[in-house]
Amino acid sequence: MHARLGLYLDLIRWDRPAGWLLLLWPSLSALWIAAGGWPGWHLLCVFVLGTVLMRSAGCCVNDVADRDFDRHVKRTAQRPVTRGAVSVREALALGAFLAMCAFALVCTTNGVTMLWSVVALAVTLAYPFAKRFVSMPQAVLGVAFSFGIPMAFAAVRGGEMTLAGVWHAVPPMAWGLLLSNLFWVLAYDTEYAMVDRDDDLRIGMKTSAITLGERDVPMVMGFYAVYLVSWSAWLWPLGLHAVWWIFWLAALAQALWHYRLIRGRERDACFRAFRLNHWMAATLFAGLALGSAWAPPP
Repeated sequence: MHARLGLYLDLIRWDRPAGWLLLLWPSLSALWIAAGGWPGWHLLCVFVLGTVLMRSAGCCVNDVADRDFDRHVKRTAQRPVTRGAVSVREALALGAFLAMCAFALVCTTNGVTMLWSVVALAVTLAYPFAKRFVSMPQAVLGVAFSFGIPMAFAAVRGGEMTLAGVWHAVPPMAWGLLLSNLFWVLAYDTEYAMVDRDDDLRIGMKTSAITLGERDVPMVMGFYAVYLVSWSAWLWPLGLHAVWWIFWLAALAQALWHYRLIRGRERDACFRAFRLNHWMAATLFAGLALGSAWAPPP
């Protein structure tokens, strides 16, 4: 039993929290923006626990979808489903259970958020298969990994259970932040794809690192630039305390450091850059939280 539990924890990447942290910080930022500051313990717990659960469920689905490819990639060949230690049925059952637990948390918010969570689940399920057909599947991942943003606004604002009510619960700012965040996902997941480029070329997998070719490093830096500039533009009207800009500059410094890591396109350095990305969004979240708490009264 203990060995089986270890396999399940390995399947959901329990020892690698960077994955769910990449999801968490943008969602919490949106929660703070939508609530105008502290959102309350209930919504905080829903989004933190829900993020961990959905990322874990996504790992189950992804490993099942990619099992025939992963055995040909050095970094993923020993994943539980790929090596046959966990069956496809087990992995899908675990993924479904975790997704239902996440949905149960969403059910404690409001009906509008529940409906948007179904859309988020559909995008999450589509991503593993996008790598077969889309030259930049990281864009699909970007939407999936950013959908906590509109859900956060819906959780705070609520609305009538009509088509218009569901749509109006998510303001244009939320979609703008989602688009901004998508560029950050393009940046860090391209770094991730640079790690496996040789293996992915050999097995015919489509990734942004392959599509961009020799333009990969400058495009990653361009993605970071769009993310940081557009994120600050959306937050400008909030009138945050000047401390926000200190943290924004710290995030910019991290992006420049990533250039030093990936410019040589070395496998280990690119993987390190990917794993450290969550600190960039954590820095922006910290600046937002302090900037909103210390902002002068209107």
